[in-house]
Amino acid sequence: MAKASETSNGGSLKACCLVSEMLEEMGLNSRKAREIRRQTLLGLVTFCQWQLARMEEQETPVAPDETRRTKGRRVKIV
Repeated sequence: MAKASETSNGGSLKACCLVSEMLEEMGLNSRKAREIRRQTLLGLVTFCQWQLARMEEQETPVAPDETRRTKGRRVKIV
């Protein structure tokens, strides 16, 4: 890494260049990083849409007869 005295000089590498070089050495260029970012964002959007759909399903009113389960019929004895 560059020393503090070298960072004040104009001849030292900029931090953004160092990061770019490190990412390239790991096999991650800007195009691949953009692709990964896009996939991540699409995944988040899909997850949020799924959550919203689930919430809307829960909000829809259900007829009272459908929510109540009958255990049996009552018989009136005379």
